[in-house]
Amino acid sequence: MKYYAAFLRMQDPAKNQEFRPQHLEFLQQGEKAGAIFARGRFTDDSGGLVIYKADTLDAAKKIAESDPYVASGARRLEIHEWDAKFPQ
Repeated sequence: MKYYAAFLRMQDPAKNQEFRPQHLEFLQQGEKAGAIFARGRFTDDSGGLVIYKADTLDAAKKIAESDPYVASGARRLEIHEWDAKFPQ
């Protein structure tokens, strides 16, 4: 399993508010399924970050694109494989 960092840049603040409940539900479901490693908003309100766990970039992108924020155009998706290093 690999890690993928999905930057969710703010595009439309009105849509962001409208789709917030669906986005939060999406995140909760992803956490329960083990597809989300970590998540959080940027404190400057410019967007947020979700770290996905998936086998491939395409698989992670498919999950990230189904986020209601991304699908609605509220946020712009930028996703990269993350070479995570954890303290031992």
